[in-house]
Amino acid sequence: MQLEVIVLAAGQGSRMRSAIPKVLHRVAGVPLLEHVVRLAKSLSPLRTTIIYGHGGEEVLAALGHLDVDWVEQRDRLGTGHAVMQAEKGLEDEATLLVLYGDVPLLKQNTVTELLALTGDGSLALLTVLLDDPTGYGRIVRDPLGAVQRIVEEKDATAEERNIREGNSGILAVKGQRLKGWLKRLTNQNAQGEYYLTDIIGLAVEEGVPVKTFTAKDPDEVLGVNNRQQLAHLERVYQRRQAEILMALGVTLKDPARFDLRGAVEAIGQDVEIDVGVILEGAVHLGHRVRIGAHCMIRDSLIGDDVEILPYSQIDGARIGDGARVGPYARIRPDTELEAFVHVGNFVEIKKSRIGRGSKVNHLSYVGDATVGRSVNIGAGTITCNYDGINKFETIIGDGAFIGSDSQLVAPVRIGAGATIGAGSTITRDAPADVLTLSRSRQVTVEGWQRPQKKHQESGD
Repeated sequence: MQLEVIVLAAGQGSRMRSAIPKVLHRVAGVPLLEHVVRLAKSLSPLRTTIIYGHGGEEVLAALGHLDVDWVEQRDRLGTGHAVMQAEKGLEDEATLLVLYGDVPLLKQNTVTELLALTGDGSLALLTVLLDDPTGYGRIVRDPLGAVQRIVEEKDATAEERNIREGNSGILAVKGQRLKGWLKRLTNQNAQGEYYLTDIIGLAVEEGVPVKTFTAKDPDEVLGVNNRQQLAHLERVYQRRQAEILMALGVTLKDPARFDLRGAVEAIGQDVEIDVGVILEGAVHLGHRVRIGAHCMIRDSLIGDDVEILPYSQIDGARIGDGARVGPYARIRPDTELEAFVHVGNFVEIKKSRIGRGSKVNHLSYVGDATVGRSVNIGAGTITCNYDGINKFETIIGDGAFIGSDSQLVAPVRIGAGATIGAGSTITRDAPADVLTLSRSRQVTVEGWQRPQKKHQESGD
């Protein structure tokens, strides 16, 4: 099947009460419109065209990198008028699929089922059964069940409003037929707009079969018109991701308190994830990984048997087998922790390599550093890597011991097996296997008295 996709994305979304164009609001960290484009691309169409309008400059600035054709709808006169903007480029023999830029959770299988109905030249329409169809156009059928037309809610009679089968707006039909129907659309309705749904009546009039496929999950076709619907779809999406991970053997302590804003590209056995965890971007999780409550992991590779304690953040890093991170640790981009490294509470590591079995357990900052094996970095240690303009490297050899509250002023090299005395400021290279320290002499002043506050009279 030759397929073309048009995505209608010109609406303002006034009920969002936002300066941001509606289609740029996000589900799982991805703009609504980008979700729809991803679905379209999964169908391998000849062309994907986005009809944009409100906030066009912002939409193009945010999503202009997408491999699609952009067509502006300057006068927003309804869905039929929107499709008219792309009419000239449509191939007569291709099947046209119409999607909506604020419907992010539509599944590929559902669309495939819908497209299959167009094989004999029929018009295929995606419908949904709802307990409360408020806001949806209603599918009007004849006594034998054949579709006759779609009536928009504002134009519907009281009897028609009781119909539970709603129109999703998503349809597929041959390009040649659609072009003919678009020319016959009028705006004689309560909104004064050109409704794309009016082509259903035109198809019936011409004897073209109108076939329907009903979405199994109403949330698939739910559009976003307000913040409540946006929040609802976020939780629906996250529940889907949680179900997928649990089916792969992941233990989620509470699936309702887990967010995946990207993809788990590889996952080992017996992974455990506590509440409030957020995974973003591309994440790889090895066997027997344990992630504590309220951690955030982005674009990182986590090795086997790693334990990440609560409230830790790992961003763009590689964590080796058997390592332990946290609680309250921050691992920044371009950091690699080799196997069995321990990084403890309130430690920040940036663009550094920490060698096998080394420990940075308390209240320290390590940046732009290469740390060897079996190094112990004491509490309060800082690699002073930045002079206000340039970054410099600190190199610490295997087996070194860095005493608490030390400042290593880069560029500096600490030799293998060296010991740095607590409270030292190291500005020159420290040789291997010896003690290096820098301290002021301790002085006790006899007879010194602490200053006292002056007595104040009562009532002053």
